[in-house]
Amino acid sequence: MAEEAPSGGERTEAPTAKRRQDFREKGQVAQSKEVHTAALFTFCLALWLFYMPSFFLRMNDLIAHIWRSSGTFEVTPPAIVALSAFILKDVALLLAPLFVLVLIVGFFSSVFQFGWLLTAKPFVPDISKFDPIKGLGRLFSKRSLVEVAKSLAKISLIAWLAYSTVINHIEEALILIDTQPITALVYIGKMAALILAKVCGLLIFLAFLDFLYTRYEMEEKMKMTKQEVKEEHKETEGDPYIKSQIRSIQQEMARKRMMAEVPKADVVITNPTHIAVAVKYDSGEMDAPVVIAKGQELVALKIREIARDHNVPIVENPPVARLLHKIDLGATIPESLFKAVAEILAHVYSLKGIRP
Repeated sequence: MAEEAPSGGERTEAPTAKRRQDFREKGQVAQSKEVHTAALFTFCLALWLFYMPSFFLRMNDLIAHIWRSSGTFEVTPPAIVALSAFILKDVALLLAPLFVLVLIVGFFSSVFQFGWLLTAKPFVPDISKFDPIKGLGRLFSKRSLVEVAKSLAKISLIAWLAYSTVINHIEEALILIDTQPITALVYIGKMAALILAKVCGLLIFLAFLDFLYTRYEMEEKMKMTKQEVKEEHKETEGDPYIKSQIRSIQQEMARKRMMAEVPKADVVITNPTHIAVAVKYDSGEMDAPVVIAKGQELVALKIREIARDHNVPIVENPPVARLLHKIDLGATIPESLFKAVAEILAHVYSLKGIRP
């Protein structure tokens, strides 16, 4: 059932992926007991149909062996122990396929419902579960009443199916008094298979309904309040204010690193006041000029100030400046700007008396 929402909020929000994962790690998954029961009964029926002839043949041999040995059997403690061990061993071998089937069906019916899950958290002791007041509350909770009602309805339907099947074949059962034991056992086996088949059909139907209800119930339980969604977002994505502060610090550090590159530039190309782009070119190391700093407004003003302080030439060329500003820092200029930038660099080199 849905957990009680914290005061001041209702669980109206769909569960997030993190909340689903948290529930899953705690072992709280949608699992219908009726699916386990239906699967077990169905596969037991299938096993019974295939295994029944061999089972009764071996059971008949065991009974015959006990009857043959009864005339010579000495009632002594060692003999009783040996006979008990013999009977237990044979019965265990007869029932072994059933035990193996129960384990396999139990495993795969769980995997079918919620996939592969391995967690030890459900086995960790929870002190709150030992609270007698809460225990009484769980005992008389709506969920407990629903489970009791489901169990009573299921038992009643199964009992009615078994009774109606037996009562319809009561006349056939009465003539078994004068038949051989093996014939009576075979008939009982067939009747058991018939009853089990009807019960399986009923349980599969109930399991389907309960599976849908269990999934709906778990979805309701996992729902979140708006406040829980906000808190989870803060935990996973971080506080927006802190993230903003971190971004500001990172941007400031990146800006300082960029400004430290301005004195190394060969030229600063401006818009003239709104944009400034610092370009560097080393013919021995670079295939083309590289943008090492750029900015607008106040950043552009700072780039120009640093350029003046370090005697870096400033050239006004608005069209080229706008195009260069679109290039990423550290990237070489595109081929379409080679000629324009080359002319600017050539002009700068001529002013410095440097041969490019």
